[in-house]
Amino acid sequence: MVAIFALAADGTSHRALLHYVPWINAKIPESLPDRSLYVPGAAIETERPSPRYSAIDLWESSDVLDAMIEGQFAAVAAVRAARGAIEEAAHAMEVRLIDGGRLIYAGAGTSGRLAVQDGAELMPTFSWPSERLLLLIAGGNEALIHAVEGAEDQSEQALALIVAHKLAPNDVLLAAAASGTTPFTLACVRGARNAGALTVGIANNRDTPLLAESDCPIFLDTGVEPIAGSTRMKAGTAQRITLNLLSSLVMIRLGHVYEGLMVDVQATNKKLTQRSENMLTHLTGRSGKDVRDALIRADGSVKVAVLLLYGCRPEEAKALLERSGGHLRVALAELRKSRTSPE
Repeated sequence: MVAIFALAADGTSHRALLHYVPWINAKIPESLPDRSLYVPGAAIETERPSPRYSAIDLWESSDVLDAMIEGQFAAVAAVRAARGAIEEAAHAMEVRLIDGGRLIYAGAGTSGRLAVQDGAELMPTFSWPSERLLLLIAGGNEALIHAVEGAEDQSEQALALIVAHKLAPNDVLLAAAASGTTPFTLACVRGARNAGALTVGIANNRDTPLLAESDCPIFLDTGVEPIAGSTRMKAGTAQRITLNLLSSLVMIRLGHVYEGLMVDVQATNKKLTQRSENMLTHLTGRSGKDVRDALIRADGSVKVAVLLLYGCRPEEAKALLERSGGHLRVALAELRKSRTSPE
């Protein structure tokens, strides 16, 4: 039996922490729909051998590379074609997350590893709270570096994870599967929907269960692969771009970016400390000791440090950001307005 792990993250070290969940004791809601995980007879385009590539092992290396590079451009084009669906999903995610919901990634195999990578980068880049991030990958820690036999077929474990983590209506589940039929990923979506959470499904095959059963389906039409079934190629690239676009757009709309700068970055090394100082200099015109002192007083927060350099006290700066929903632009506008208003 394959163990399934819930992947959370440590907000200080940014290392992935894997917690075993004993699914066998979890109660699965009887109200979950009893539907087949696969569509009988459905054509899985990403698995189909293409006559175009039938002699690829005989081609010159330059021709193989040209074909694969062309495939990468096709992946970008597939994402561009899905822009409307990506935008719609991001706006729906924002509504749930602004209310304190958690962001949950789910997947198996290549799709699971891509999902985990995207989620793990949110904390250091945007200071996304570790308690509001949950990464679910079939096969757990071992699946991050090895293929775990049978892990993607364990739908019962997936449902148990959703139950164990007590998903709520303000949570968001991002699920990716190139085939659109992966049992583990589908079970996560079904459990999340049963709990009232928003579900976003990303798949590379049309009219598949993952797209049909997600609140916000995103179809990436990457077609056949140069190596049939190797979805780490075109399909994986399209998924990686889509996950990146989704999370980045959501973080921008939630106020984690100001003037194109990652003003919520966590300065955990010298490079990021220097980046924080450079951002402050760019935003305030101050430099040197002023910038370094402001960051110390702000406990490393670039947003708070900006307000301190504009004359706020630490408590006042934090309260102002709280009222502004974390949006530095709104906080600065309120500060300027308060200083120009007659007493």
